Amino acid sequence: MAGGVGSRFWPYSRESRPKQFQDILGTGKTMIQMTADRFEGVCPNENIFVVTSRDYKEITLEQLPFLSEDQVLCEPMRRNTAPCIAYACYKIGLKNPEANIVVAPADHVILDVPEFQLRVEKALHYVASHDVLVTLGIRPNRPDTGYGYIQALNDERLEVLYKVKTFTEKPNEELARAFVLSGDFVWNAGIFVWNAQTIKKSFKENLQDVDQLFSSIEDKFYTDQETEAIDTIYPKCRDISIDYGIMEHADNVYVMRTDFGWSDLGTWKSLYEQADKNEEENVLQGNVMAYETFKTIVKTPKDRLVVVQGLENYIVAEYDNVLMICNKDHEQRVKQFLKAAKEQRGPEFI
Repeated sequence: MAGGVGSRFWPYSRESRPKQFQDILGTGKTMIQMTADRFEGVCPNENIFVVTSRDYKEITLEQLPFLSEDQVLCEPMRRNTAPCIAYACYKIGLKNPEANIVVAPADHVILDVPEFQLRVEKALHYVASHDVLVTLGIRPNRPDTGYGYIQALNDERLEVLYKVKTFTEKPNEELARAFVLSGDFVWNAGIFVWNAQTIKKSFKENLQDVDQLFSSIEDKFYTDQETEAIDTIYPKCRDISIDYGIMEHADNVYVMRTDFGWSDLGTWKSLYEQADKNEEENVLQGNVMAYETFKTIVKTPKDRLVVVQGLENYIVAEYDNVLMICNKDHEQRVKQFLKAAKEQRGPEFI
C-alpha cells in the first residue's frame, strides 16, 4: 500500500512526493524500495502488486522498475485501506484463486529483516490451510498512544499465533500504560496475511457493499477496461479502514506476536527514535553545525549549510520551499501547520 500523503511528516512528505518515495533514513533507498527489498526470497517480483494513487504511478514504476503496469493498481481517489486492499486482493484472486497474500504498508521501518521474513513465511504457510486472517503484532516496549493495540487470547495455535480478543485504536496514555503492563497486548502493525478466498469471504460477510462493487468488475481486471471500471466504482466505495471494516468484526482473526524492530515512521518523533544519534542525542541529517543543542532532529538539504544553537527537543525540517521549526513535544500540530499553509499560503507549499 503506497497511496498516502504522510501529512504528519510535512514538510518533507509532500503531495507531489510523499514519504514512501523519499529516502527518509538516509540509506540511499526510498521507503518503498526498502519495502520491496524486504520481500526478496519471500515472493518473486512478478507477484508484487502496489496500490497507490494514480498521481504516483510514474514514480512507482521509476523506483521499482521490475514492476509491469499491471502490477501498479491506481486509485482515482483515496478511500482508506478497505477499498485499497479489496482492489488488490480481488485482482490477485482472479489471477490465482488460491493465492496467499501479504498486505504491507510501503512506509514502515523494519530493522530485523530476516526475522520479519521468517514470521511472514510462517504466517503464509498457516493461512494456506486455515480459514483465518492473520495480523502481525509488535511487542510494545513503551506505552505509545499513537498506535492501535490488539489484545490476544491465551490459546496459542502456532508458536506465536493467538486468537484476537479486542482491537483498541490509539488509547490515552493511562490506558496504553495498562495495556503494556498487562502483557496481553501488542501494537497493531497494519501488516496482514491471508488467503485470497478467506479475505473475499470476509468482505462478503462484513463489507457487503465493497464486495459487491469489486465483484461486479472482476471480469475487467487485466483488460483495457480496468481503469474505467475502477473509476466507476471507487466514488461509491465507503471511506473505511480494513481494521474498522473487517478486522474488528470477523471471528477468525489471529495475531502473530513478533519483534523485528518495527516502526511505522509516521511522525518526526518516530524518525528521531529510529535514527542514529550523536553524543548530544541529536539526529543531524544534512550539512549541519550544532552548538549547545540537545535531543533535536535537523533534516535539511545537503547543499545548504545549517547552523543551529541553543535548541533542545526541537524539529528543524526543510524541504524544497518550506522550513519548519517546531518543538518536538508539539509535533501533533504538524497537520495543523500543513492545513494553515494550504489555506493561507497556497497549494505550492503542500
